[in-house]
Amino acid sequence: MAVRRATSGVSIDRRPVAAVDIGSNSIRLVVFDGTSRVPLPLFNEKVLCGLGKGIERTGKLDETGVEQALVNLRRFAELARAMGVRRTYALATAAARDASNGPEFIARVRKTTGLPVRILSGADEARISALGVLAGTPGSQGAMGDLGGGSLELVALGEGKTRGYVTLPFGPLRLKEYAEKGRGRLKDMIDERLKPLDFLDKGRDAEFYAVGGAWRAIAKLHMAHAGYGLEIIHHYTITRDRAIDFLELMATQSRASLEGFSGISRKRLETIPLAATVLERVLRRMKPKTLVFSAYGLREGCLYDSLSPALKRMDPLISGVAAIAAQNRRYHVKAEELQRWIEPLFKDKSRARLRLAACHLSDLAWSEHPDHRGEIAYRRALYMPVAGIDHPGRAYVALALFARYDGEPGGETAQISWRMLDEDSLREAFRLGLALRLAYRLSGGASAVLARTRLVVEGRELILEVPKRDVGMVGEMVGRRLESVASAFDKKPRIRPR
Repeated sequence: MAVRRATSGVSIDRRPVAAVDIGSNSIRLVVFDGTSRVPLPLFNEKVLCGLGKGIERTGKLDETGVEQALVNLRRFAELARAMGVRRTYALATAAARDASNGPEFIARVRKTTGLPVRILSGADEARISALGVLAGTPGSQGAMGDLGGGSLELVALGEGKTRGYVTLPFGPLRLKEYAEKGRGRLKDMIDERLKPLDFLDKGRDAEFYAVGGAWRAIAKLHMAHAGYGLEIIHHYTITRDRAIDFLELMATQSRASLEGFSGISRKRLETIPLAATVLERVLRRMKPKTLVFSAYGLREGCLYDSLSPALKRMDPLISGVAAIAAQNRRYHVKAEELQRWIEPLFKDKSRARLRLAACHLSDLAWSEHPDHRGEIAYRRALYMPVAGIDHPGRAYVALALFARYDGEPGGETAQISWRMLDEDSLREAFRLGLALRLAYRLSGGASAVLARTRLVVEGRELILEVPKRDVGMVGEMVGRRLESVASAFDKKPRIRPR
């Protein structure tokens, strides 16, 4: 699917919107900063109510969970109104959909909170969750799975579209009773339901995108287990075989053995073994190349579904970094102008999009203390709240920004990049940072100067072409920066008037 790389000329409403997700295990309120391509969360609160606890046995929502949910949903509604939210999307999923007292509960929610709750069908839940994955990772190929407390939605993905789905009663709250009969019987039951799903065969050797709180918790556990370093769930990737080994380990753990890991609630830890079993069986059935965790799911898919076609076609990475840059702008030079100026230095066009992102962020730390700009820019780029970029991409952009400010390859500060990137990517990111450093020193952020000058690679030389009338602008500092860039490319620097 084609994506646009800017938001120019597209109307964006920055008034807050909210999503309320009423799930089988938890309820959550997220308030976003508007309806842009990559809306930023302003507020996020989750309560584990366990509405679907015991539903497989009783067919009803848990009474204690219902009362807890009503209290907190009233708070969510009042808080959203106080924050000036212009529209709230309230969605109820498997528990409310399947329980005999689900409609009664939703009627009470509507009456006591005023929230316009919509009970999603299995088809709608699958479609909207898949849209969330596509919103965060355009062009996703393979399949996605969204594991809630009461159900699992599996959706085939290809060419930016959904291509088949199924909803299964595989939520940990429902599987608990099956598990009591033995793990072997539980696996057999899951395998039996997965076996006829032919659309999973199309995802073989592609990606499986995992969505849902329990699976995100598993990602956190694996990061801690592997000493990963970059604690960002979105687009955390593991090969299939490594994932299966870890999931088999997690499936046998007690809550007590998992409590040593920080950042995961005790209630969530109870669901880990069953969630791990489901994911392990899905991976064995589908045989994807990699497991990719997505922080984008139902809530983000709901907002994405409401966007105009023009906004949907935007590149989420470029839209996101452009918004970040706009909040802290010093110069009027455009990122596209910077990229045109530096692009003759780079033969590999596959990273042009990442270079454009670095250009957008290239003056990110101008207002920070001069001695710490490189370090601050590195950290902000590494952890920026944007989608459409994988972890190596973050490491690449962050290292480029460190070099842009410090003129160095990062050392201890940039150790995550050094561990994550191959030699070619490390070299190019460093070169990119030095080229941006030269561009700002030469132009002072003035577009007109960049437009009148250009970089040219000829044989063993890196040439800065300057109009004769502007030769006086090339002082000692510009010469030094040009030497640094040329040295990084194994070239000799030269200034050529024209």
